[in-house]
Amino acid sequence: MNAPTDASLHLTPTLQSRLPRVGTTIFTVMSALANEKNAVNLGQGFPDFECDPALPDAVTAAMKQGLNQYPPMAGVPALRQAIATKIGKLYGHAYSPDTEITVTAGATQGILTTVLCCVHPGDEVIVIEPAYDSYVPAIELAGGKPVFVQMSLTDRGYTVPWDKVAGAMSPRTRLIMLNSPHNPTGSVLRAADLAALADLVRGTQVLILSDEVYEHMVYDGQQHESLCRHPELAARTFVLSSFGKTYHVTGWKIGYVAAPASLSAEFRKVHQFNVFTVNTPVQHAIAAYMRDAAPYVGLPAFYQAKRDLFRDGLRNTRLALLPSDGTYFQCVDYSKISGQSEAEFAMWLTSDIGVAAIPVSAFYDKPKDSGVVRFCFAKKDETLRLALEKLARI
Repeated sequence: MNAPTDASLHLTPTLQSRLPRVGTTIFTVMSALANEKNAVNLGQGFPDFECDPALPDAVTAAMKQGLNQYPPMAGVPALRQAIATKIGKLYGHAYSPDTEITVTAGATQGILTTVLCCVHPGDEVIVIEPAYDSYVPAIELAGGKPVFVQMSLTDRGYTVPWDKVAGAMSPRTRLIMLNSPHNPTGSVLRAADLAALADLVRGTQVLILSDEVYEHMVYDGQQHESLCRHPELAARTFVLSSFGKTYHVTGWKIGYVAAPASLSAEFRKVHQFNVFTVNTPVQHAIAAYMRDAAPYVGLPAFYQAKRDLFRDGLRNTRLALLPSDGTYFQCVDYSKISGQSEAEFAMWLTSDIGVAAIPVSAFYDKPKDSGVVRFCFAKKDETLRLALEKLARI
């Protein structure tokens, strides 16, 4: 046997990737290009304005009060009670704060933990495309198989084709992943959608993950059709939300999952060994802040004003508006302007026009070009006006 050389002693072993298809995300690529070109970044989905100063003040106060050690694994009791109270008032569903609500390190952790607690190798999970980019990796890490159903796109916007969802279901279907209000399309589920979904899952063992992180961003007088509103669906659903989205603090990475006690018990088993628990002073601060419902009750009007400002400006461009019934995203159809792929158009828009957008094709498992890109309007009004001035040049 040959003696090892100095070089061989320092070789890093080869690692077989658990996520071989995952590379640099389009969000990273577009933000880097926006920085390089000094473009207005309407690509990534976070605000460029500050949160209510009372929130960081409340975190500081909690820290100074000595609330800096581990909280209970499921979350600070006062925060879980505040969440249960909010859900009860808004959606009429009573969750036990002790056994049915878990505070998470953002909705993304809630998504992964939900999938890991209920999906076993070989199980099938229905994913409605276009879909948020963490869904499929979570399924693959659990050993599940994603089954894709594409939303229908008409002049009325994006809708879920429930007949195709029914056709995708099989005896191996374990979970259906839903998102409303929907990123990236800005569409929302209606009561008729929930009724159709209930018809599909009735009498089955299929579970539902309902990603509702934009629950407080529904416009034009519509109500958010949380699956909490539908007792039959709530009985089999993990409902996720995000304080980062609601309170303009995306970097705090804090959210929650509400689910029936038996489902929450399994969720917490994974949660305990995933993150164990979540930032203590931030939990206490949000619990105190939630005593006043005005910030989230007023959020639809706040963001609708930004949406309307942005949509009114876009009407002076050659971009065709798609509906934006919820979220803080606006999709536009550029197919009458350019035959470029969505990725190419987004890069041209960033480099030559000076406004960054995200290609909707990036939200499909196999990129699908429909001539649509997504803007984020969670920005200062002056940021939106500057972007509109540039877009008017197209």
